[in-house]
Amino acid sequence: MSTPNIPNDPATGDWQLPWEGGCRCGQVRLRISAPPLLAMACHCTGCQRMTASAFSLSLAIPTPGFEVTAGEPVIGGLHGDSHHCFCPHCKSWLFTRTEGLDYFVNIRASALDHHEWFVPFVETWTDEKLPWVSTPAKHSFGALPAMDAFPALIEAYAKEGARPAKR
Repeated sequence: MSTPNIPNDPATGDWQLPWEGGCRCGQVRLRISAPPLLAMACHCTGCQRMTASAFSLSLAIPTPGFEVTAGEPVIGGLHGDSHHCFCPHCKSWLFTRTEGLDYFVNIRASALDHHEWFVPFVETWTDEKLPWVSTPAKHSFGALPAMDAFPALIEAYAKEGARPAKR
């Protein structure tokens, strides 16, 4: 699979980068230095089980703009094509890397120190969502969108996605 054409956001200042984040206990710390490609809510039953909630929230961050700055995350979840990475001490789910999609890392939005600005732009696996759940996502898919839909979604998010408030 080829890497999608990632829009070059000349106004990265409106993203208020860099961002810091980490697990609940603070042993694993993260740094984000590139604008996200997408903000998502996933309603799949796997995410429901891993979060003990109705859905998971994530930001797709270009891989060069993501780094673990402290601690050593461990792989949890199903140990398959998706590597769900957790703090080894408090077990917080922090991010996911998916084999074959090496150009981004999905970080849990709530792992950011300041995530109050987060609004999902895309929601996936709505065929599995709990019947009472709704999100403000502008784009909704019963499963995962087709891979050829992502370039347009990424471009739209670069223009319309929620941004952190100015600090």
